[in-house]
Amino acid sequence: MITVVYVSCADSREIYVMSLDGGNGALKLVQKVPVTGTVMPLAISPSRRFLYASLRSLPFSVSTFGIHQATGTLGHLSTVPLPDNMAYLSTDVTGRFLFGASYSGDKISINPIGQDGLAQAAPTQVISTSPHPHSIIVDPSNRYLFAPCLGGDAVLQFRFDEVTGLATPNAPPAVGTRKGAGPRHLMFHPHAQFAYGTNELDATVNAYRLDAATGTLALIDTANALPAEFEGRGPFAAADLHVTPDGRFLYASERASHTLAGFAIDAASGALVSIGKFPTEQQPRGFNIDPRGRYLVCAGQMSNSMTSFSINQETGVLTPQRRFSTGRNPNWVEMVDIPWA
Repeated sequence: MITVVYVSCADSREIYVMSLDGGNGALKLVQKVPVTGTVMPLAISPSRRFLYASLRSLPFSVSTFGIHQATGTLGHLSTVPLPDNMAYLSTDVTGRFLFGASYSGDKISINPIGQDGLAQAAPTQVISTSPHPHSIIVDPSNRYLFAPCLGGDAVLQFRFDEVTGLATPNAPPAVGTRKGAGPRHLMFHPHAQFAYGTNELDATVNAYRLDAATGTLALIDTANALPAEFEGRGPFAAADLHVTPDGRFLYASERASHTLAGFAIDAASGALVSIGKFPTEQQPRGFNIDPRGRYLVCAGQMSNSMTSFSINQETGVLTPQRRFSTGRNPNWVEMVDIPWA
């Protein structure tokens, strides 16, 4: 089994495919895949057989790639239009629908995915939102859909029908954040009814409890993602976040300070306890954690490089291991183990 790392490089219009050495964290280039536009968000299908890439230059579109199950290399299958310039892509749990969030277009979209894994051009639904939706993600039950809106200081809440692919506003239709916080990315805990979201403009991380019966979020904690020496020195730019597969640790990137904030997750309450702020690549917009929770790989938009970090399995502390040069403006990281049974 090998761990494959996919990195979108927006300005050089290519996707890097790399292998991650499980012994020392070294990254090795396997393939460079040219694309026809400014490539940014990536999403991997639940089957791990397809990768979807959002092209954010005109014409706004999504490319579907097949993932070779022995090597992890990519083969282009199709490119179809999207309703707008999508800053985020994800799929539902079944892999039958592709979600998109348009920061500049103030809308979210749902496009069907065919049985052949190809994203389809005609959307099932396009929904106008509060200003600047920056991500869109379904909960693990596949019944509820959420879209943080940076300009609206709210996380929109929807009910999702996995049969029809249609979303309807929940009650209430949104959960607010602190004024001026700028909610950006949201993700769910792998084993508990918790969700976590970065707030870009005040560099904080919100912890929420998900009500499984209603599909609504309730705030339970807010943690600071800034190193002490940067507090009060805005503007800030918190970006991505990920939780380790065992659910014990959470990390969030902050681009103004070029750091990764680490937190231990309280198993009972879901609250966050800081375990440190770790220097990383310049302007770390995207990073990810390998499926076994051993390594974190972070990309720097300004450094055109990536660094792998080992994750201390007891403390969650990050230790830099290897550095690797990439194409221009690396901004999104996906990781998967190959082959999949």
